[in-house]
Amino acid sequence: MLPNIFRSSDTALVKELKNVLGIKPGKILLYKIALSHRSVKDTPEENNERLEYLGDAVLSAVVADYLFKRYPAKGEGFLTEMRSKMVNRQQLNDIAVKMGLKKITRFNKFDGSLKSSQIFGNTLEAITGAIYLDKGYEKARKWVIKQILIPHMFIEDLELIDINLKNKLIGWANRNGKLLNFELVDEKLEGSRRVFTINAVLDGEVLSVGKGFNKKDASQAAAQLAIEKLGL
Repeated sequence: MLPNIFRSSDTALVKELKNVLGIKPGKILLYKIALSHRSVKDTPEENNERLEYLGDAVLSAVVADYLFKRYPAKGEGFLTEMRSKMVNRQQLNDIAVKMGLKKITRFNKFDGSLKSSQIFGNTLEAITGAIYLDKGYEKARKWVIKQILIPHMFIEDLELIDINLKNKLIGWANRNGKLLNFELVDEKLEGSRRVFTINAVLDGEVLSVGKGFNKKDASQAAAQLAIEKLGL
């Protein structure tokens, strides 16, 4: 079943998007596509995977530029690490849910795995791509900073986080006599990109599950969830 806004007029959708995004959409078709997961729209021109690809690049560029100007004395390694903390898959999904995108994303709600997945972060990337095509780069840049970066990415706190969460978890396990493994359990294509699923297994039991577009990101996502669950 589709959200009510998709069964009503474009006027209702424009109003809802303005409430959620803080920006009035122009080319409404772009936003309809951005909100459509491939579980309800099969073809590339109808689902949000192409816009997700574009939005990922725009978001990374905006964050890279922001960090470059914020930290004029920091080196490439620090800037790369900070960007990874800010635009990782789990972080973007959490932000998307807080913004309210979960409520208006079109996806197969009968598929229970999708409700707890990270597709909403993908929707956020697709929305960023839609805004870029609709409004241009400069307005998209300002939107990212105003609606995503400032209210949801706490830079000072992120500076203190050890990005190598996997090593942190391994160190904790070793100190406490625990057996910890990271197991690749799935590898599949989602649109044009390969998605990896990795389990963090503690003493033979699955502690957390992480997904990413490469094994490293999937392991870090699993480690982050495991650390949160263990309260470390």
